[in-house]
Formats: sequence, structure tokens, C-alpha cells
Amino acid sequence: MELLFRAQTVHRQNFNPNRVQMSRLLSIKTGGCPEDCTYCSQSARYDSGLSASKLMEVQRVIAEAKRARDAGATRYCMGAAWRSPKARDMAQIVAMVEGVKALGLETCMTLGMLDADQAKRLKAAGLDYYNHNIDTSESYYSNVITTRSFDDRLQTLQNVRDSGIKVCSGGILGLGEGTQDRVDMLVTLANLPEPPESVPVNMLIPVEGTPLEDAAPVDPIDFVRTIATARIMMPESHVRLSAGRTAMSDEMQALCFFAGANSIFVGDTLLTKDNPGEDQDMRLFAKLGLEPMQVHEHMPEMDPAEAHRAALLEADPAIPVLR
Repeated sequence: MELLFRAQTVHRQNFNPNRVQMSRLLSIKTGGCPEDCTYCSQSARYDSGLSASKLMEVQRVIAEAKRARDAGATRYCMGAAWRSPKARDMAQIVAMVEGVKALGLETCMTLGMLDADQAKRLKAAGLDYYNHNIDTSESYYSNVITTRSFDDRLQTLQNVRDSGIKVCSGGILGLGEGTQDRVDMLVTLANLPEPPESVPVNMLIPVEGTPLEDAAPVDPIDFVRTIATARIMMPESHVRLSAGRTAMSDEMQALCFFAGANSIFVGDTLLTKDNPGEDQDMRLFAKLGLEPMQVHEHMPEMDPAEAHRAALLEADPAIPVLR
């Protein structure tokens, strides 16, 4: 209870607590990835029943982005199942960023590892965010992935940051990691030269045919505890309630929002997995009094009474502050 109270206090000091940022994620190139991430249906090493596809056409991506914008999304994320982008694909990728940006959406991509030149080229095209999750703690990482190192992940994040693109990076719960691994993952993210502007916290969706198909489910309270800790450690970041929401009750999601989660993916699919539909999300938002966040929205100016309450809480969180 104390952790939730402190997390909500930090959240209110940095964001409107009743606004949630809504992103849409599109798989622009599915399957056939050479990496061995043990949780992933898109790895070519596992028989998950997923067929590989070619890179999507630019105009189709822009059309999908327009539909997402019209449905209320403010950020459009495009993901490709690659180890890293090939030179021959960069012109097409750049055109996608430029086209989606022209719709007035924030743009985000996740394409695997990026070198410095690729990051600079994406920045010049207008890319706002780049997603590259660290997945878990450095000490547990080799139990999950062996085809790239933890340092490879951090180098991509540095290349992205150096280019001027905002960083989106988080992790996955349910990989067999322990509590300390979850703490260490958050410590790594919070202690980057600049914390990520966006921190997705995923709950594993076990995929048949992958090494983690029989992974034990994450305890809901432990998941909420991780969200709350992320909010306290990275007070100005958007903390995204990401993969796994189809397995979460309304009550669990409500606790996550109270703990400081203020971003979700909307739409029926999340890359290759099911996601709650927009109608279901809007019903939940109505129950909880939540509203979609506007583009580039952050914390509004507090009124004097709210500022006074915040100051009291910061001075001594044990002080009972009444409205």
C-alpha cells in the first residue's frame, strides 16, 4: 500500500493522472528473424506456426497509420522482425517515417540493432522514438538470448540517444527471472545517461513452439509492484502497460494505472498476438474516468491547492492530506 501511494504521488507530480497515452503498433515485416530470443514467435529458430513476410509497402503503412490516428492513437509504432535493418531497406523505412509523421502522429520504430549512421538517418526523416527493449537484467540476459549481448542492446540505445531520437526501452516479466532481476532491469534503465522517455513493461505471452511455451504466469501483484517501482524510479517517463493485457483483469489494469502506468497499445493485435479491442479499452477507460492523452501532452500546471498538497507529500509522505 505504501509503494502504491508513493508511486501515485510521484505520478501526479509529473503527469495528469487521468490521461493515458495511446499507441498503435504495426508489424511491417513479420517472422523470419535470425535471433534466438526464447520468448518470440518471430524467431526463425522455432516452430511457432508463423510464416515470414516481406517488408510492407509504404502506402499501406501510411493508410494503416491514418486509420489508427482517426481512431484516437497519437503515436504510431512500426516493428520489423530483423536483427538489424539492411541497407537496401532504409529508403523504404525512411519513407514510412516521413509519411506517418505527415499525418500529425508521433512516430516510433523497432527494427533491431541500429548503428550510428542508421540512427542519424531515421532522425533526419523525423523519427520521434526508437524502441529497443533490454528485456531483463544483465545477469539473466544470457538465459533468454544468446545471439546478441546485453552490451549490444545498450550500444543501440546509445546510438539512438546520440542521434537525438527519444528512447523507448523496457522489459518483459515472466521469462523465469527473479525479483532481483526485475529490480536490476529497472536500475539499468533508470541509470542510463538519460532515462528512456517511454518504458514498456510487458507480461510474457507464452507462445507454443518457443522454449518459454510452458513458462509460469506472472503474479498480478508482482506485476503491479514492478509498474509502481518503474514510476518512482523514472518519474518523467511514460510507463507503458504493454503486451499481456488480454490476460489481465479490469481490476489488475486499474491497479497498474494507479501505480503510474500511463500508456497502452490499442488495437486488436500487438505484432502477432491478440490485444484488447478499442471498444473494450474505452469501456474500461469510462469505468475508471480515464481519457486519451493528446499528442505531446505532459503535466499541466497545478492549481495552488494541488501544488500545496504535492509539497506536503514531498516533505513528508506520512502526512494525511485531505481534499
